[in-house]
Amino acid sequence: MRDSSTGSTTPSRTRPSRRTVLAATAGVTAALATGTSAYAGPPDDKELRALISRMTLEEKVGQLFVMRVYGHSATAPDQADIDANLKEIGVRTAAELIAKYRVGGIIYFAWAHNTRDPHQIASLSNGIQRASLEQPRGLPVLISTDQEHGIVARVGKPATLLPGAMALGAGGSRGDARTAGRIAGAELRALGIRQDYAPVADVNVNPANPVIGVRSFGADPDAVAELVAAQVKGYQGADVAATAKHFPGHGDTAVDSHYGFPVITHSRELWGTLDATPFRAAIRAGIDSIMTAHIMVPALDDSGDPATLSPVILTGILRGELGYDGLVVTDSLGMEGVRTKYGDDRVPVLALKAGVDQLLNPPSLDIAWNAVLKAVQGGELTEARLDESILRVLRLKSKLGLLRDPYVTDAGVDHSVGTAAHLRAADRIAERTTTLLVNKDDLLPLSRRRSPKVLVVGADPASPSGSDGPPTTVLAKALTKLGFTATALSTGTAPSAATITRAVAAAGDADAVVVGTYNVSATSSQKTLVGQLLATGVPVIAVAIRNPYDVAQLPDVPAYLAAYSWTDVELRAAARVIAGRAEPRGELPVPVQRADDPTQVLYPIGHGLRYWRPSS
Repeated sequence: MRDSSTGSTTPSRTRPSRRTVLAATAGVTAALATGTSAYAGPPDDKELRALISRMTLEEKVGQLFVMRVYGHSATAPDQADIDANLKEIGVRTAAELIAKYRVGGIIYFAWAHNTRDPHQIASLSNGIQRASLEQPRGLPVLISTDQEHGIVARVGKPATLLPGAMALGAGGSRGDARTAGRIAGAELRALGIRQDYAPVADVNVNPANPVIGVRSFGADPDAVAELVAAQVKGYQGADVAATAKHFPGHGDTAVDSHYGFPVITHSRELWGTLDATPFRAAIRAGIDSIMTAHIMVPALDDSGDPATLSPVILTGILRGELGYDGLVVTDSLGMEGVRTKYGDDRVPVLALKAGVDQLLNPPSLDIAWNAVLKAVQGGELTEARLDESILRVLRLKSKLGLLRDPYVTDAGVDHSVGTAAHLRAADRIAERTTTLLVNKDDLLPLSRRRSPKVLVVGADPASPSGSDGPPTTVLAKALTKLGFTATALSTGTAPSAATITRAVAAAGDADAVVVGTYNVSATSSQKTLVGQLLATGVPVIAVAIRNPYDVAQLPDVPAYLAAYSWTDVELRAAARVIAGRAEPRGELPVPVQRADDPTQVLYPIGHGLRYWRPSS
């Protein structure tokens, strides 16, 4: 039976029979069975502890790790992926990773070539489960990914790509947020991915935040909390574990914890009313897992340690004050924010001592795994401490049904992934998020009769999922489909003088210009591009394809929209608003400050213009 596929396979080849499943999970069911029949319901803690008691110490250590692995197949990846695995992990394949380290989880990435197409992903997931269950006392693997949607998506087309968090914040609909979570969860479940590192529960109150931004639902903690809770219910209603991140709150920083060590200077009181609010809501909604942040919050813990390694924050506050007893997973242990103070051998041990249950993606699994093993053998960590976290891991695997049957089918992929109903729902949700910030002299909606020829210029950042875009082409095609004659000219995020000259020349033959802006700063040459286009006298419409704060840097643009992401579904919605086929219904979920005086608010939370047409 093969576990790799480049296309559709028959269900019998992708998913073992029920008899095969029971045979493969014999090591699990033996401790959970009554007589000769598999257990009828989810095992209780006593039964799960019986499973734990049968594990070797090495197996226990492995259950705590969630690791990356290269390749589209669990046993037969491409040679380049074998080479990458040997270099970074010391194994050739996912199956060898499981056999050597007995990892409890695996995380999928597009760049690791795990997510080529839906049937391949399902086959990879089944191959991983089979490799784990074939081990002595083998347990199913909890497969995870970051599928936030918007600007962070590891699984691309033909799966459904949905509006991201800030777009949903602009829509303001708990129903839409829950529906988006349900659709995303149903598709992930069909692929064998049962833990999603979403939703983002950070409150983005810093426009300069380089790592959160539009990944957040907004700047109002109560509004963020409502949408976080709605998404938790959507994901988990589809039997996928949701993960609120990044505790205790990563929304007010100008430093990216991937590359530095952010310090949050909020007071204890401010943290309690701002950052903590969405996490409280997630806990009330029954969140399955919470991800830690590699940030320092001196008001919560003045030790100088990142929250990921802080017993005060994770055990004292998260578990004690907030009453959370679910799974705690670290953010990636390869990030600089957690590696600044301690070595890679100390970080996993200190994280477990702080109260973490899952150790995500260490830079060297061999160093991290052996460090935990030696910490137990040397008495720094007790085996009982490991058992506590393993119990939480197994509770979640049990809740998700993985202990009963971890496999997926091709039929399930076809039934759930990228369906017409899901794609229509994504378009409808996106249409309710596009925000009209400026509309001088009622330039919009654009008339096909008066402005038939449209030039689309601007930034073309890489697709988050690697499967859609580029933005200028998507906008041009969408406008053409709506009756305009639209052409695309990519000018990039930092257009050169020569590029600007070409764009200005092309504008001379257009009736209107649409410009996609991307994180415009005070010194950005995107400002020069827009200024020279405005000087032509041709009407200019700008679309902020990432942060809505761009509008403050370009106050002379007569019409400005915020799309909150450059994925196709949000760009198509913006095109429909430009053409008047859809009403702009989004409202800013964050304030936009003046560029020349950041103490002054240019557009407040809730700002969003409409096309007011007289009734007939």
